[in-house]
Amino acid sequence: MEKVSMLEFRRDAEAIIRKVRQGQRLIMTYRGKPVIRLEPIQTAAPRPDDPFYQLAQIATANGKPLTNEEIDQIVYPS
Repeated sequence: MEKVSMLEFRRDAEAIIRKVRQGQRLIMTYRGKPVIRLEPIQTAAPRPDDPFYQLAQIATANGKPLTNEEIDQIVYPS
């Protein structure tokens, strides 16, 4: 996922918002650390076959905890 700093956002918020409106997901950083995810708001209802709703089937009882990024890569591979 592409990263954008607070400084970049302040300098060119319109271009960054345009990217998000076009469907791109971004991570905003503050002093080099990720603090917020920018992503488009879904206006349509999710499809019944959306992988998010299959997380219980993907999970394992003895598995290690995953970060949000790792889960995103499993559920929504690029």
